[in-house]
Amino acid sequence: MNKKVNTILFVLGATLFNIIITVAAFLLLLIGCAKFILPVLPEGLQGWFFPVIFIASIAVAFVVYRFILRLLLKKIDVEKYFDPLFFNKHKKN
Repeated sequence: MNKKVNTILFVLGATLFNIIITVAAFLLLLIGCAKFILPVLPEGLQGWFFPVIFIASIAVAFVVYRFILRLLLKKIDVEKYFDPLFFNKHKKN
């Protein structure tokens, strides 16, 4: 495989991984909070339950994704296997 195919496969795999992490975080937070926090919340605050869980799951997924990506990039030589996603229009000499 060449660098372009590697780059495309990496981006697709990373996107799929990020979606899976987001869904897993959402489900874990939803189940955990519904079981432990929702019963003790007053009626007026229960309407904020779902949006807060949704935003928290995105934040958790972002942190986990960045941590795992940082570990992966330490082990892989990016210049050797991947093409750059963005090119500079004006190359510096």
